[in-house]
Amino acid sequence: MKFTTLLLLLFSFSIDAFSQQFAISGKITDEGNHPISFASVYVKNTTKGVSANSEGVYALQLAPGKYELQFKAVGYGQQIKQITLAQNQVINISLKTETYQLKDITIHAGGEDPAYAIIRKAIKKRKTYLNEVKAYTCDIYIKGLQKLLAAPKKFMGFDVQKATSEAGLDSSRTGIVYLSESESKYSFMQPDLVHEVQVSSKVSGYNRAFSFNRASDMLVNFYQNFESWKRLSNRPLVSPIAENALFYYNYKLIGATIENGETINKIQVTPKRGYDPCFEGYIYILDDSWRIASLQLFITKKANINYVDTLKISQQFYPVDARVWMPATIKFEFTGGVFGFKLGGYFISVYKNYNLAPVLNKKDFAERINITKGHDKDSVYWAQERPIPLTDEEKKDYEVKGKLAIKRESKPYLDSLDKANNTFKLSNLLLTGIDTRNRYKKEYFHYSSVLNSVLYNTVEGLALNYGVGFTKMIDTVDNRFIAINARVRYGFGNHLFGGVAGVSLPVKQMTLSFNAGSDVTDLNNLQPVSAFVNSVYTLFRRENFQKLYQKQFASASFAGRISGGWQASAYVEWANRKWLPNTTDYSFFKKNNRQFTSNNPLLPAQDVPLFPENQSFKISARTSYDFSNRYETYPFGRRYLPSKYPTIGINYTKGISGVLGSDVDYDQLSADISKSDIDLGFYGQTSFFIGAGKFINADNIYFPDYKHFDGDQTHVYKPSFNRFLLLDYYNFSTADKYLEGHLEHNFSGFITNKIPVLRNLKLQEIINVNYLSTPTLKNYTELGFGIQRGLVRVMYGRSYNTGSNIKNALRVGISL
Repeated sequence: MKFTTLLLLLFSFSIDAFSQQFAISGKITDEGNHPISFASVYVKNTTKGVSANSEGVYALQLAPGKYELQFKAVGYGQQIKQITLAQNQVINISLKTETYQLKDITIHAGGEDPAYAIIRKAIKKRKTYLNEVKAYTCDIYIKGLQKLLAAPKKFMGFDVQKATSEAGLDSSRTGIVYLSESESKYSFMQPDLVHEVQVSSKVSGYNRAFSFNRASDMLVNFYQNFESWKRLSNRPLVSPIAENALFYYNYKLIGATIENGETINKIQVTPKRGYDPCFEGYIYILDDSWRIASLQLFITKKANINYVDTLKISQQFYPVDARVWMPATIKFEFTGGVFGFKLGGYFISVYKNYNLAPVLNKKDFAERINITKGHDKDSVYWAQERPIPLTDEEKKDYEVKGKLAIKRESKPYLDSLDKANNTFKLSNLLLTGIDTRNRYKKEYFHYSSVLNSVLYNTVEGLALNYGVGFTKMIDTVDNRFIAINARVRYGFGNHLFGGVAGVSLPVKQMTLSFNAGSDVTDLNNLQPVSAFVNSVYTLFRRENFQKLYQKQFASASFAGRISGGWQASAYVEWANRKWLPNTTDYSFFKKNNRQFTSNNPLLPAQDVPLFPENQSFKISARTSYDFSNRYETYPFGRRYLPSKYPTIGINYTKGISGVLGSDVDYDQLSADISKSDIDLGFYGQTSFFIGAGKFINADNIYFPDYKHFDGDQTHVYKPSFNRFLLLDYYNFSTADKYLEGHLEHNFSGFITNKIPVLRNLKLQEIINVNYLSTPTLKNYTELGFGIQRGLVRVMYGRSYNTGSNIKNALRVGISL
C-alpha cells in the first residue's frame, strides 16, 4: 500500500513538473526608451505568442525548456532572443527603428517609382492568396477599450457630470467607458462560411453581460478588392492591392530590409484623390512571393467616413507553415468627437493555434456566431489566459466597476433608481409621455403623451386617441415578453367613443396575439398617411386625405419563425364595419375657398355612403422563405441573418359568409418576391419588390376588403422601397387582379463625392422606378430621382399612365 502511494505521489509530481509553466515578462521600448504599444512576442516557428499592452508590457507563459523568441513591431527591426526557461524571467527588449535601404535603381525624371512593379506583382498574386487556404480554425483573443477623453458638464439639459460619475469615471468626466476581453474559437471555409464560438468573455462593470467583441468584425482581408464597412463608410474602402488599385492610389518605395531570410519592401500608399474611399500609410510586401507581410494604414474624415475622425489599422502576418502566412495580430485605433464629446480607443485581436487542415462539417456553419457560454471565468483564469497584460488603469477599472456592478444588481439600488426616475411630471405627460419601470421585477409601463394623442380629421373633428402599455419580461434567456396595451378614442365632432385592448404572448418561437374593441381606422389597410400628417394638411391646407370608417372587431393572430428562413403567420377576424360621414369643415385657413372632399374617396363631391354597414369574418395566412438558415446565437436567443437570395412570399385570404352573421364572400391569392440592399460594390445597393395577386372569388366584397396600395399624395412621406411616390391612396384599389413592381438603387455617394461642394455633405443618390397595372389602371409608371442624407431624403417624382396623365411632384422622406 505504501509502495502504491509512493508511485502515485511520484506520478503526480512528474505530471506537475511537466505541466508547470513559467512566465517571461518585461517591457518593449524603442531607442528613446519609449514603450512600443502592442508589439508582438512569438516563439519562433510557432503560432504561440502574445502582444504587449499599450504601455509596452508583455507576459508569456511557457513550459520549461529552450526557446527562440521573436520580438516584433511594425516599423521596427525584429529582435530574436534565445532563452532557457527554468524559472520566471524578466526580459526587457529595446527595438530599433527599422532601416529600409533603397536598391541601386535609377529613376529618370518622370519615370515610374519601383513600388509600382512590386504592387503589380502583388495584385497579380491577390486571388492566389485570397483563395489559398480552403479552410482553417484558430483561437482568437480580442480586447476592446474605449475612453471618454473630454465631455461637457451638461448637454441639452442632461447632467453629464452626474452620469459619468455614476458610471465610475473621474470628476473631469474622462476615463474608460468600455473595457472588454473575449476568447473565441473561429472556423472558416471558402468562400465565405464562418463559425465563431465565444468561449469566455469579461466586461468591466457587468457581472453577467457577454462581450460584443466579435472575431468576424475584427477580420479584414486586403486581398479582397474592397472592405464594406457600411456603418463607417457609405462607400466600400478600396484595398491598396485591389484589381483596380492603380486607379485609386499612388505608391512610393521607401526601401527594403531582410528579416528571417525574407526581403520585405516598405511601400508608402496615398490616395490619388483625397476624397476617394482609400487608405493612407504603409504596406509591407515580401519579395519573390509578393504577399503582404504587414501593414499600417489609416483613413480620415476627409474620405467621408462616419462617426470617427481617424481610424488606424495595423496588421501583422506570420508563416503558419512553409507556404502559408496568416494574421498574427490586427489592431484598430480610432478617435472622434462631436458636440464637445471626444472619444478614443482601440480593438486588438491576437491569433494562435491555427489548423489549416481541419475536419469541418458544412452544416455547422448554419450558426455564424455563438455567444452563450463562458461568462463566469474568474480572475485566476484570465491572468493565465490573456495574451495582453492589463495596465494599472485597466486593473483599477475592473475593480471599481466590478463593485458598482454588484451594487447595481441589488434590490435596494434598483428600487432607488426606479424611485428617482419614475417621477410624474406634467410636462412629460403632455409632451413626451411617461415611462415607469420596476427593474427588479422587469416590469415596464408606458403612458402616451397627450400631444401625440391629439389628432384632427373631417370625420371626427378634434379627436383624442390615448394609449397605455404594460410589458413584463418572463424569460431573460430568450428575451421573451408579455405585452398588454389599451387605448381609448373619442371624436369631439361625431361624439363617437371607442377603445381597443390587446395582449401578446410568447409561444416558443411564435407570438400569439388577441385584440378587440371599437376603432376608427383607415379604409386603406396599409395606412399610407399618418394621423399627424393628415391633421396638419386638414388644418393648414384644407386637404383631408385620410378616409375613415368604424370597425368593431375581435381578432387573433399567430406568427413567427417555423424553421430557419421559413416564417408564417395566421390571422382571424370578425368585424362589424360602418362607413362614417364628415362632421366638420373647420380649418385654420380657407385656402382659395377650397372645399373638403367627402369621406367617400370614389365620389369626393358627394357625401354618400361608400358601403352599407356589414359584418365580416375572414381568415388569412402568409408564409415566406428567404433561402437562408444562417443565424447567430446570443443569451437572449437566435438572430437570423438575411439571405443573399430573394425572399418569396405567398398570401391567402378568405372572407366567409354566414359565420357570426358575416356578409362577405371572397378569396384572394397573392405572391411576392423581394430583396433589399443587394451590394453592388462601388456602385451602391439595389432593392426590389414584385407582387401579383387576384381575387379568385369576389361574390360579395366591400371596399375595406380590396387590395390597397401604398401611395402618397402629401409632400412628406415615410420612405420604403415598395412604396409609390405619387399614387392616389384609394382610387386605384382593386377587387380584381393586379401586378406591381418597385426598383430602388442607392448610389451611396458614387456621384456626389466627386463634386467638391457636395462631397462634404455625405449625400447618397437615389433613383427608383414603380409600376402598377390593374384592369382599370394599365401600365402606371413612376420615375423618381433624389438625394438622401441620414434619415432624410428629397425625391422628385414623375408619373405616366399609358403615355398620358403625367404628374410631377417633390417629396420629402423621413425615416423614423
